[in-house]
Amino acid sequence: MRIPPTAPGLRIGLLGGSFNPPHRGHFHVAETALARLGLDALWVMVTPGNPLKPRDDLPSLATRIDAARRLMDHPRITVTAFEAHFGSPYTWRTVERLAAMHPQVRFVWVMGADNLASFHRWQHWRRIAGTVPIAVIDRPGASMTPLSAPAALAYARHRLPEIDAARLADRPAPAWTFLHAPRNALSSTDLRRRGLAG
Repeated sequence: MRIPPTAPGLRIGLLGGSFNPPHRGHFHVAETALARLGLDALWVMVTPGNPLKPRDDLPSLATRIDAARRLMDHPRITVTAFEAHFGSPYTWRTVERLAAMHPQVRFVWVMGADNLASFHRWQHWRRIAGTVPIAVIDRPGASMTPLSAPAALAYARHRLPEIDAARLADRPAPAWTFLHAPRNALSSTDLRRRGLAG
């Protein structure tokens, strides 16, 4: 439940989600972010629950943390659930609090392209975009639609070319980039529907 150790000047990616269940697609997003953004570390933040999704089939936080830790076996990835200690499921509160607590750390919000398509539905999404740079990782079937989504259009002039992605953490928010990468088609929704693990 504690915030992982950090230090001034570090570049840290934040990958949040309910991870119900975690799967190779999540690991693919995390690895792509580490490789392309010049990050020192990436925190996989297992949330108490997604406010936009029902919680009827949501396993316990401990179960999802354990599964994420087994999957995210990487020396620069830390699986954490400190948002539960914050007492809020909302990303804007998390990023604003982290930025206030660690002003000399360069945080980057990391998400799959499927999330960009619905980003404008997140509570106070403009506050998120105004607090931390955002890296969007390509996902199967999501390449073109997210780029015409309300959030992408609203911040079109703040988009960093993909070739400059390694500079994203150094840019003041709002700033974002879209990263193309080999795709992994797994999704938590599909795995739950089929009753499979990731």
